[in-house]
Amino acid sequence: MSAALAGQHQSLGLVNTLRLGLFQGCLGCLAVVFAGLLNRVMLSELGFPGLLVGGALAFEQFVAPSRVLFGQISDAHPVVGRHRIPYIWLGTALFCGLALLSIPMIFHVGRLLERASQPELGLGIAGLCGLFALYGLAISLATTPYLALVIDRTSEAERPRAVGIIWCLLTVGIVIGAIAISLNLRSLDGITDPALLEPVLLGFMAKVVVVVLALTVVATLGLEPCGVRDPSGSGSARRDDAITLAQAWALITSSRQVLVFFSFLVLFTLALFLQDPILESYGADVFGMPIAATASLNAFWGMGTLVGLLLAGLWIVPRLGKLATARLGCQLILASLVLLALAGLVGRVPVLQLVMLLFGLAAGIGTNSALVLMLDLTLPEAAGTFVGVWGSAQALSRALGKVVGGGLFDLARTLQQLFDLPASTYAPYALVFTAEAGVAFAALLLLSRVNLRQFREDTGRSLSKVLALELG
Repeated sequence: MSAALAGQHQSLGLVNTLRLGLFQGCLGCLAVVFAGLLNRVMLSELGFPGLLVGGALAFEQFVAPSRVLFGQISDAHPVVGRHRIPYIWLGTALFCGLALLSIPMIFHVGRLLERASQPELGLGIAGLCGLFALYGLAISLATTPYLALVIDRTSEAERPRAVGIIWCLLTVGIVIGAIAISLNLRSLDGITDPALLEPVLLGFMAKVVVVVLALTVVATLGLEPCGVRDPSGSGSARRDDAITLAQAWALITSSRQVLVFFSFLVLFTLALFLQDPILESYGADVFGMPIAATASLNAFWGMGTLVGLLLAGLWIVPRLGKLATARLGCQLILASLVLLALAGLVGRVPVLQLVMLLFGLAAGIGTNSALVLMLDLTLPEAAGTFVGVWGSAQALSRALGKVVGGGLFDLARTLQQLFDLPASTYAPYALVFTAEAGVAFAALLLLSRVNLRQFREDTGRSLSKVLALELG
């Protein structure tokens, strides 16, 4: 029997769901450090071009197609009788080590930029991009089996509650990460000297990775029973492992509904994260906020997201349904982005904080329904494959968001100089938020084309054809 089928008969329970969610909390904390703190330091303190900041960090998501491969490996190749936890632990150890290395690498590139030395600068930028690509591979190695473990251990009936709890803990991790940054880095307010910034940031990152490693073990230890493989290679175990990468791609492209939902996930995630490379710098340049204060923007966003996740999971989804809630989430995200752009015209920090709280609320409502849809549209016969596909859609869109967000910001500043427009720190940010609102509208339109019943019918037939070819 495969690990997926073995785990389906054991309820996860509230305590184990909370424990499993600790890993998501760790990912949320790291996301604040990378998407918030390091973006801010590179863009505002070290003077990196926006495209370089977004492009370098995007390499974490450019390697997202590896999630399909890691899902396949996790399905087919157990380690010490387990399909998920050994890969989660290995990936976590790798991305923690790489996170620690990112600090000296960023400051090394900063020194090369200041000297404008070639070809050392080109090699430094390539090294920075390569480091973030390896970080992304390690994240993929850990998170794809983790999501497959969630599917393995939950029935369709209990999955919405489990998803809500686990993603609430992701948001709690974001809030805790933002608070930790504010408390630990308050001494850096007003400091721009790289010689003073680097050791403090390196020490802070070291503390973060130690906590992440410890909590990952606590979160997952004992949650996956040792699987019993079917030595005959027949039946369900054979079916789960039979799909190769080429066949997985054939399965994906054979169903129009898979492509529609894949595209929706790309646009939905892009609508949430296009502002990632520039949000904290928005607070710094337009609102005059120091490093510790801009980190608090993630806390406001996270608290709003937490409330949104709980509202959606406990009240909105049961009453409106998954698709209707996803539509509501997209509409609220669109409205929040318009308000985010308008907040810069007011220039008051409390207004920005309120808008970030509302943006988080919209994100939580939309994310809960999108995640439940994502897991419902995952066939248990190929859980690793589908989780890899959905994870790739989200990660690639986050990569695109970093590149496009940073690129639009640089484009606006270049146009200001090229056409001798009035100098404005606000205009480049407004362009990014306006474009992001357009993406949210496109996601809303695409969502109307998702049909759950048609998805299951089309994909079930496609999977049967793929497996029939494999089994001969």
